[in-house]
Amino acid sequence: DSALSAGVNMILDPATMRGNAVAGFTSVRGRSHTFDARADGYARGEAIDAVACRLETSDDATPSHAGTIGSAIRQDGRSASLTAPNGQAQQGVLGASLMDAHSEADEVAVLEAHGTGTALGDPIEAGAVAAVFLARRGGLEESLRMGSLKANAGHTEPGAGLAGALKLLMQLRDASLSPNAQLRTLNPHVGGALRAHAVCGLQTQKAWHTMNAGGVSSFGYAGTIAHAVLAI
Repeated sequence: DSALSAGVNMILDPATMRGNAVAGFTSVRGRSHTFDARADGYARGEAIDAVACRLETSDDATPSHAGTIGSAIRQDGRSASLTAPNGQAQQGVLGASLMDAHSEADEVAVLEAHGTGTALGDPIEAGAVAAVFLARRGGLEESLRMGSLKANAGHTEPGAGLAGALKLLMQLRDASLSPNAQLRTLNPHVGGALRAHAVCGLQTQKAWHTMNAGGVSSFGYAGTIAHAVLAI
């Protein structure tokens, strides 16, 4: 038994891009400066991504390399504006995904953040991550590593969630951590939210780190927010 999941975003008409730019959603520098002090909006990106899924049974002789052990989907709810995410709602979906996975926060070693690269959204997400994944951890050095594909490839919109999941799967498979491509000077509000608890590593160079489980977030424009816990 198998299924195919796909996400596609191809930019063929400039009208939407112009509208997003006029509304102040997109970066004037053309980059998603995720977690960086230069964050001023996101860069639009294109993606065609697909993944084949198989339902495993107890007598399966060839188990899959990795799988989803828990997930949660919720609504962002009321917030101050369209560009101001609801931090409490994000905490709720992160916590619910851990409960569904029957996992503790310290079992998640790496997090693929939504991380659009906005001055307001990044600190709010960092605060939610800190409250759920860092508050109950010990003082271990860099006990959680966090990054976002959007700093490398832009925000691929409908394909962004699956693209982030594929990046996370590759990191778990290869025991490697991709750098946060645009991170030069940490956004002080992101740093303040993360430093309130255990240490969180935001690597700026490729690194190697053994990991068994990780989480991936995707927060939709219309208010649907989701998080999944993947394991190898």
